[in-house]
Amino acid sequence: MKQGIHPVSGQVVFRDRSADKLFLMQSTIFERLADDHERVTWENGETYPVVDVDVSSASHPFWTGRGRVVDTEGRVERFKRRYGRDR
Repeated sequence: MKQGIHPVSGQVVFRDRSADKLFLMQSTIFERLADDHERVTWENGETYPVVDVDVSSASHPFWTGRGRVVDTEGRVERFKRRYGRDR
């Protein structure tokens, strides 16, 4: 690999406030976090910087199963009725 062209990455805790869940993962956002950024102690006793997120797999309706199903059945027929002809 070429040296000096890859972003610096490190361990970061992402916190989903709406689901009250924490995720520890490798991220390049690590490079932009200041030394005095909020930190949290993880289960292994190490402290990591925290980044708050609005949506994660713990709170997104697609992953939780609480999403609404979009009714696509009948839309084509409604369009054909409205504009009058089949092609």
